Amino acid sequence: MRKLLLLLLLASCLLPQQARAQKYACVNTDYILKNIPDYVSAMSKLAKFTGEWQAELESKQQEVDELREQYQQEAYLLPDNLKQRRQDEIRTKDSELRALQRQRFGAGGDLDKKRAELMRPVQERLYNAIERVAREKNYAFVFDKASGSTVVYVSEKYDISNQVLEMLGVKPGQAQQAGAGAAAGAGAPAGDGKSNNPSAAPAGGKPSGGSAIGKKGEEEKKR
Repeated sequence: MRKLLLLLLLASCLLPQQARAQKYACVNTDYILKNIPDYVSAMSKLAKFTGEWQAELESKQQEVDELREQYQQEAYLLPDNLKQRRQDEIRTKDSELRALQRQRFGAGGDLDKKRAELMRPVQERLYNAIERVAREKNYAFVFDKASGSTVVYVSEKYDISNQVLEMLGVKPGQAQQAGAGAAAGAGAPAGDGKSNNPSAAPAGGKPSGGSAIGKKGEEEKKR
């Protein structure tokens, strides 16, 4: 028992020195991802699928609304058996619409699956690059400024986000420049740099806050 107490006391004395000797760094995965062309392309594809599915749901909703409105206009002329038949038809269409909404946008639905499919390869590349930089620079810990952690300030000299981009073979702003060039080639206006993609970020510049990792990425990072 006495030996155990001595060991604990010794450990408590040595721990602060070891902690001070360790090297720390931070990254901003949101900033890094928005500078990776594959990520920008994946977000564009995801937005396309989302738009198509939303249009599909709106069409189904319009169909239900028209059936309901038509029934309300004709109900007073219909015998009870036809009223029941029309009501059943409206309920069936409405039920199908709700089921489609859950399939497309519900938890574990098509949107979640498509997001995981498109984002997982990019996220794996990102975390592998962070690990390689950390090993090469001998960092004991790498914190993510964009993960919603409790870190409220980190000096820029400890931010290795651009080193991670270099490890990935990407230059800051490359993704946005490539996107602007593609838009210009297709005849799309690119003067103001605005995008329908909510995850679009200004080319280059300093890393900003906010997370774009997703649950899968968070789980992989914790490993």
